[in-house]
Amino acid sequence: MKKLAALFALILATLALVACGGGGSSSTSEETSSGGAAKEETSEAEGEKEAEGGSAGSAGAVDIEADPSGNLAFTSDTATAKAGKATINFTNESPVPHDVKIEDANGEEVGGTEVISEGSDSAEVELEPGTYTYFCSIPGHRQAGMEGTLTVK
Repeated sequence: MKKLAALFALILATLALVACGGGGSSSTSEETSSGGAAKEETSEAEGEKEAEGGSAGSAGAVDIEADPSGNLAFTSDTATAKAGKATINFTNESPVPHDVKIEDANGEEVGGTEVISEGSDSAEVELEPGTYTYFCSIPGHRQAGMEGTLTVK
């Protein structure tokens, strides 16, 4: 009974946080890069919603950023997303050109952004649950370590 009450309180708190969120890039950035408890709480609430016959909605956004100092690296080598249609938001503040491509476990490219420098770009990608690799497709950049793992639940 105590677990049920705690779960109910958690769901209410999550709904209150979601209702207060403006959907801006700062909250999306927290969700995709922090890996913290807020993301787990949201996942539990969505699981409850799906169990009740509702829909959890679209996959949302995944924020990926190139190292602003110009190094051949992303600022994070991990990201998470929900299954469904996701928007890949890529920021590259450095003058070194980069892009983000997503490939599935079979090595097939499923989408990505254009090559940019000192700017940002977005791309829509349909994601199934599983593990994907994101990388920069500029020759030599991926080999230098410019890649990461995208986990889709």
